[in-house]
Amino acid sequence: MPPNPGIPAAETSEPGKLIRRVLGISSFFTMLMTIPQVLKIWIGHQAAGVSLLSWSAYMLSALLWLWYGLQKRAPNIYLACLGWITLDAAVIIGVLMNR
Repeated sequence: MPPNPGIPAAETSEPGKLIRRVLGISSFFTMLMTIPQVLKIWIGHQAAGVSLLSWSAYMLSALLWLWYGLQKRAPNIYLACLGWITLDAAVIIGVLMNR
């Protein structure tokens, strides 16, 4: 049994720490790669070709993952979701404003 019964043993092992670190870096990197899309829409006022349906689906997915992360008390899930919700909202609002 792990020292804290609320934390599964796999999350305290070296492979568990490694995968959390890799997932965190991956999530940060993909958010960073989304910023040019947001800037193109907000600064360049170019929303042509940006799918409102796709970005709305991404937003819904991020909201569901946020809910799940909060239920599991997993900051590596819910903190990333807050970033994605912000970026998704920026794209969605930008597309609606620049139609």
